[in-house]
Amino acid sequence: MPTPSRVPVATALDMPVLGLGVFDMDDESTARTVATAIDLGYRSIDTAAIYGNERGVGEGIRRSGIAREELFVTTKLWIDAHDEVAAVRAAEQSIERLGLEHVDLYLVHWPHSAAGRHREAWRGLQAAKRAGLARNIGVSNFSPAQLADLVQLGGEIPAVNQIELHPFHTRRLERAAHEALGIVTESWSPLARGRVFGDPTLERIAAAHGVSVARAVLRWHVQSGLVTVPKSSDPRRLAENLDVFSFALEPADMAAIDALDRGEHVEPDYYRLA
Repeated sequence: MPTPSRVPVATALDMPVLGLGVFDMDDESTARTVATAIDLGYRSIDTAAIYGNERGVGEGIRRSGIAREELFVTTKLWIDAHDEVAAVRAAEQSIERLGLEHVDLYLVHWPHSAAGRHREAWRGLQAAKRAGLARNIGVSNFSPAQLADLVQLGGEIPAVNQIELHPFHTRRLERAAHEALGIVTESWSPLARGRVFGDPTLERIAAAHGVSVARAVLRWHVQSGLVTVPKSSDPRRLAENLDVFSFALEPADMAAIDALDRGEHVEPDYYRLA
């Protein structure tokens, strides 16, 4: 199976347009899944300090035997380390748990905007990058207004904003704001925590192309110019999720999926963190 197509980010480094998410998996499950996914052709792995499985990601990479330079590893800064010194230390701890020398992308996991701490977090990530701990830095779950705050600081603009994005919450305004700033949009929960299954529009489109609903939806993400990191621990589904480059959706299919947008969050309580 071919390695996923790649999309440039804000530096010369490339970022695969489709990777593996490991949210809500313990270390051993993560290690098995990461090793299997790499064997299948995945080259991008997305974790976070708060997931508690960075050690599992590192172990999975070691089990795979693949060269480090072939992989794109992302982790994220939690809200308990939103100042420059704490952010650098948190990055060091994440890298130690991963067993790596650096990560390819380090994100502010949530903006935690009380008292402007999202700005302090961003200063911290820039310091982590200067220290060689991250080759690229970005954010997650930032609104256009919060991104504008970072731009006003006058330093680096985030390479990526990873946001909840799926057919039931297509985030048109956020995507337009990212495009204007040259920020890559990355989708988390691309299958809406399984809510895409059983939707009649998605079932119709998938059937017309002879693919699963998951493949149709992931193709919609990729064809929309998005980066995404679906989660699965099942080898069959891992292989299926990766195989989205052998077909294309018609313009009418894309429009029909776009029309499913209803602004639905998979976990509304998450947004209290922002």
